[in-house]
Amino acid sequence: MNKKIIIKIVSLFTILLMASCQKDDFTFGDITAPTNIQITAEIVGKTASTPYGDGSGTVKLVVKADNAISYKFVFSDGTSENSPNGKFDKRFTKTAVNTYTVTAIAYGKGGIATNATIEVEVLSDFSDPEAVQFLTGGTSKKWYWSASEPGHLGVGQNDGDATKNYYANYYQAAAFEKAGSPASSCLYENVLTFSLDGEQLKFELDNGGSTFFNAAFASVAGGSSPDDACLAYDASGVKTVSLSPSESVVMSNPNHATQTRGTTMNFSNGGFMGYYIGQTSYEILSITANRMTVRAVMGGNPALAWYHTFTTTPPVQNPVTDYTNLVWSDEFNTDGAPDAAKWGYDLGNGGFGNNEKQNYTNAAANVIVQGGNLKITAKKEASGGSDYSSARLKSDGKYAFTYGKVEVRAKLPIGGGTWPAIWMLGQNYATNAWPACGEIDIMEHVGNNQNVILGTLHYPGHSGGNGNSGSKTIANVSTEFHVYKTIWSPSSVKIYVDDQLIHSVPNDASLPFNKSFFLILNVAMGGTFGGNIDPAFTQSSMEIDYVRVYQ
Repeated sequence: MNKKIIIKIVSLFTILLMASCQKDDFTFGDITAPTNIQITAEIVGKTASTPYGDGSGTVKLVVKADNAISYKFVFSDGTSENSPNGKFDKRFTKTAVNTYTVTAIAYGKGGIATNATIEVEVLSDFSDPEAVQFLTGGTSKKWYWSASEPGHLGVGQNDGDATKNYYANYYQAAAFEKAGSPASSCLYENVLTFSLDGEQLKFELDNGGSTFFNAAFASVAGGSSPDDACLAYDASGVKTVSLSPSESVVMSNPNHATQTRGTTMNFSNGGFMGYYIGQTSYEILSITANRMTVRAVMGGNPALAWYHTFTTTPPVQNPVTDYTNLVWSDEFNTDGAPDAAKWGYDLGNGGFGNNEKQNYTNAAANVIVQGGNLKITAKKEASGGSDYSSARLKSDGKYAFTYGKVEVRAKLPIGGGTWPAIWMLGQNYATNAWPACGEIDIMEHVGNNQNVILGTLHYPGHSGGNGNSGSKTIANVSTEFHVYKTIWSPSSVKIYVDDQLIHSVPNDASLPFNKSFFLILNVAMGGTFGGNIDPAFTQSSMEIDYVRVYQ
């Protein structure tokens, strides 16, 4: 690898001393430009077989100069770092082998500076395009504190205890806790904007001129406080964000794949995510199109990790419990298999915990988009060891969201034993087993109780047949389309049919309905809820005109 060092010595400026009728003594001391500036660059992981490093993109930089009192590095990727001791480990994140220009500036007394430039050629093979898409929406997206969500701000331990080091086990803020005092209410005014500038991820924090400071860092804002407080602090300016593999203690946990995404965001030039804890690197624990949780080790106290949760919905302490901005939908206008970008399948039989009699497939005979509708058909036929076949679609791993309005226009199957459902399940079901993950049944109907629509919530203490449920008789559900709807907010979960309220449950921090859920559409047969199947049943379909999510 070739290195080119160009040394430019800044000339000393001339100091003019002016004399008047009285002689003044101006004493500046020695003003000396740094000399003999030298930069070294060690590419981490460089060997004969890996001349551009180990793929981490990390370069260990050292600059020295005679008569220098401080240093700064300026990089051609648009970032810079002050380095009092002349040492800095820089991670370049643009994928593939790239050449970067590094300028080191050595400062002497009086601000006189000398600089030198070096070129480094290094490999980075880490990327997370999905996270970038979630952060920016492909262009630009605004994020806000999820103030209505318990634990939106929290702190926990940062050690080798794999049972506790990945969540805020020490402290979790209550919903809107920081709105209760002028000393902390500025936190919820934060607007965090992530955007794309070509391939470069950018970030801006609009803090309204005031930042919520951890008390240990109040001096950064020129103040002091025994408690965390909002202090005047200018956080404006576009920052560059680079992504790198997570290196936290969580990555050593046996279950780290379910506890962290494994991606860290690194903010340039002192960038931070709203709450000042002396940190510019944040590990993404989870992220969807509208919710994100990050983890950051507190600068100055590595035993503590802080947790922040953000959403794309501005925090409103007493919101109107309706949502009008369409954020996700499927209109089912393209014939063929359901859109694979939006829907996956549960496959197989075994009763799914309810002694159901169907085998779920992804065959066109059981699930197809046709004539502007999604059709899920239950059939009496031998299938996978069962006597009936059907289908269950889910947005698990493809789309999940926290709070909003869901509308599904559907016509239901008919026949004793049919059990169609339009429902949602907590996205963390794999690590927070049902019913702790929560379940929202927007619509359930059993053919043995024709035209009675149920809306039900399941959570600890309300599992199985003990669900928190309401019902209403709606005419012609199997011959006409009706709109099945839920309005889910931090304060309640309300379930409707054609704008008729059939059930409402107050929501609070004790319930699991304050995290991301995904959608499920299915037709089951028989089981503990569907009941006896009519021997004359041959087949019937649930037809869905659209699924729409508003926030």
